[in-house]
This record gives sequence, structure tokens and C-alpha cells, in this order.
Amino acid sequence: MTNPLIGMPQGLEWLVILAIVVLVFGAAKLPDLARSSGQALRIFKTETKGLRDEDDGTKTPEQREIEARNDAAQDVSRDPSGEVLRQRRDDTTA
Repeated sequence: MTNPLIGMPQGLEWLVILAIVVLVFGAAKLPDLARSSGQALRIFKTETKGLRDEDDGTKTPEQREIEARNDAAQDVSRDPSGEVLRQRRDDTTA
């Protein structure tokens, strides 16, 4: 069986870890370290939310242009009654 005491640090261990961090980074650098970590997490959250949201704001201008062309082509090929009109093709070359 595994020993349950070999898990998360308890109260005294956290104090030792904190003391080591203060010695390594210095007390003056800790606020800057915390601030930069917070900014990095905020940027990460923003980017992951942007990847999940698939709205028109994330589409490139080329994608919007292609969608507009497709919508216009569908509008032209239908008459007001909803029936699809046949287009006449001219296969002659000039």
C-alpha cells in the first residue's frame, strides 16, 4: 500500500517551500513574479476563449468575402417563389 503522508505538503512543508522561494527570488521580486504570472494566465484564458468562440469576428476578410459570394450566388439562383431557376450557359469562346 502507499503511504498517505507522501501526498500534498502539509502546513510546515508549505512554510519551508515559501522560505526557499523567498531566498531564491528575493522578497522584492515576489510581487513582480506574481503579477507576471497573473498576466500570463489572463492572456492564456483570453486566447483559449477566442479559440472556442467561432464567430464572425475571428474570420479573415477572405473567408467573409467567400461567404458573401456564396450567399449572393444562392440568392441569384432562386426566384421569389423559392424554386431554383436554371441558368443558361454559353459554351462558346470569343
